[in-house]
Amino acid sequence: MSGNKTNNDSSGDKVSILVVDDRADKLLAYEVMLAELKQNIVCVRSGKEALRRLLQEDFAAILLDVNMPGMDGFETAALIRQRQRCETTPIIFVSAINDTVNHISRGYSLGAVDYILTPVVPDILRAKIAVFVDLFKKTEQIKRQAE
Repeated sequence: MSGNKTNNDSSGDKVSILVVDDRADKLLAYEVMLAELKQNIVCVRSGKEALRRLLQEDFAAILLDVNMPGMDGFETAALIRQRQRCETTPIIFVSAINDTVNHISRGYSLGAVDYILTPVVPDILRAKIAVFVDLFKKTEQIKRQAE
């Protein structure tokens, strides 16, 4: 699952979306949900793996599970935000925990752009990620024009 990529995008350069979850079945489900976007879907199973991948490339968005063993999603997000290269990368937290007040406010305090409770609705997830893919592509285009 780690590093899997989807088909080519005929409308321009593909961008990468990082999906972080300790469960392989969930990674596969997210990969299937996001395949329609025709972007690079990079799946990793831990916060440490996510941090390593973030050193290698830029991502249009990060879909980050809150409840992972070891380094949880909140700790991972805090470390992501400490890196200048990733300080504005959109993070969407995913959680099955319904303690909405504490968890959601903690997620937003760490710079999350959204917080999704499971079960995830595929059309909603795709729509949210598609916005960040488009924004990333436009930002990259502006950077190239400024050079």
